[in-house]
Amino acid sequence: MRKQTIVAFTIAMTLAAAAPARAEGPRQLPPQLLGVGIVQKLNAQVPLDLPFVDEDGRTVKLGDYFGKKPVVLSLIYYACPMLCTTSENGLLDAVKQLKFDVGKEFEILTVSFDPNDKPMNATSKKSVYVGLYGRPGAEKAWHFLTGSQESISRLTDAVGFHYNYDETTEQFAHAAGIMVITPEGRVSHYFYGIHYPAGDLRLALVESSNNKIGNPVDAVLLYCSQYNPAVGKYGLVISRVLQLAGLVTILSIGTLVFVLVRAERRVHT
Repeated sequence: MRKQTIVAFTIAMTLAAAAPARAEGPRQLPPQLLGVGIVQKLNAQVPLDLPFVDEDGRTVKLGDYFGKKPVVLSLIYYACPMLCTTSENGLLDAVKQLKFDVGKEFEILTVSFDPNDKPMNATSKKSVYVGLYGRPGAEKAWHFLTGSQESISRLTDAVGFHYNYDETTEQFAHAAGIMVITPEGRVSHYFYGIHYPAGDLRLALVESSNNKIGNPVDAVLLYCSQYNPAVGKYGLVISRVLQLAGLVTILSIGTLVFVLVRAERRVHT
């Protein structure tokens, strides 16, 4: 009975922890997260004429990186204190697991949506990620760009990436995810969150290389919110992730209870 009591208490605590997540909906999001998210715009054309600045300070156009290979697009900002780094690390982990090589089968565009980011910030990020990736040729195919607000807005609008800027904290509220773009510059696939399964990414790259457009996916959004001086810490607001995690935990514990009960009955019979 002692084991059952402990498990029952755990279930009660899990339900109590999951209840706020179930109750929380879009209407209850913090003000800085209203309108923030990633809207799937499959087959949308990325404006290839948009000017940006690469990590070497050269003015380039998005079209310079398209035409032959699919492109993985990662939208972050280089001074992000939390989620952007986690998302970019997830991308790095995924591409390291691929047999495909950055530069041979596909390219990566990491674009800052902060107009205050400079080429020196892009250079620092590139040196870290290209170095950790460690495969030859990646330095010519994993690009880190900065740009004007006009170029940023046109790009983010085209791919459905919506974010807010808080002037008080000078930080951005945004969601995490990456997109796969066809060689022609059309949005082919979306990946949400900070973990991108290598097998799914490989399939997306294969389809995208043939200019095929994928299907809509379930949006499990992970948000990076602003710094709250009253609370004194950064906060992640997870929409549906907590609900799913809580449900999985409850089901797992329920299964454990069932197994323990059956085992105890066998002992007494």
